[in-house]
Amino acid sequence: MQITGLFASDSPVYAAAPMINQSDLAFRVLTRRYGATLTYTQMLHPDKLLYDQGYLEHHILNMDPTSNLSGLGTGYCGDLHLAKPVVAQVCGNDVQKIVEACKKIVGHCDAIDLNLGCPLKSARDEHYGAYLLGQKDWPLVESIVSALSHTFPIPISTKIRLCNPMEQTLPLAKRLALAGSSWVALHARFGASTRKRRHGPAHLSQVKLLKEGLQVPVISNGNVRAYEDVMRNLEFTGANGIMVGETLLGNPWYALTITLGLYVGSNPRLSLFAGITPDPVQISLEYLEVCRGCPEGSVDLEIAKKHVKHFIDFQW
Repeated sequence: MQITGLFASDSPVYAAAPMINQSDLAFRVLTRRYGATLTYTQMLHPDKLLYDQGYLEHHILNMDPTSNLSGLGTGYCGDLHLAKPVVAQVCGNDVQKIVEACKKIVGHCDAIDLNLGCPLKSARDEHYGAYLLGQKDWPLVESIVSALSHTFPIPISTKIRLCNPMEQTLPLAKRLALAGSSWVALHARFGASTRKRRHGPAHLSQVKLLKEGLQVPVISNGNVRAYEDVMRNLEFTGANGIMVGETLLGNPWYALTITLGLYVGSNPRLSLFAGITPDPVQISLEYLEVCRGCPEGSVDLEIAKKHVKHFIDFQW
């Protein structure tokens, strides 16, 4: 199913969030096994896509493990089809450079997302991500989205945080949609702070305003720690989907609890594991088994070690 088909369905989209050094192929496949319906790559840097061939090949393989890249291995994981659909997330503030970088990957992903939410110091120093949410940069981000949507035949989306003041969030989202953003994902917290990027509860009222005020789908991100959070979020905001990040790092089975009603009966795995927190050793071994079946060049040992540490350290 194409991504636009996901949003056309009566069922909400359940998305695994883009996470730096965490949204690798094997982990995305794992979340898809257990209920996620859409996954994102980690944030990709245009300069590296353009000028670092190793970086480009690694991330192409993570998006599209069937790629026939010269000199790379051809062993694939058994759940190969679960690598798609995938959204390639890019960052930056240079329109032409972003477009040229995306030309390198457009044949390997199902949509391209512009990161307007990264709160890290590197984003502040290089002026991208959440640091483009100020009104003075709105024409710039509009031009990026417009250029992408006019250049490529696949959907373009945006992932944003709250503007400051938050009342500016809906006007910005409207401009992004008019520029060509096929959907908007809102992490309903303020973004331009490395220290407080997850401080306090998400302002879900702003997600609700976006859903009521936009003509494109809206994904809600934030305040999801349990199944009940998902139901409350969707009921209150009316959003077309939910995006989950850190909770999945410790418990990839988490996605199955929010899709249980959709798949029980058609997916025996969900009936077997519903409501059970995975044993950290078992889920680590499953993740590593997926890694072993992925194409050579797509697996990063340091990232794999981080995932296993998350599984072991996770506490409900």
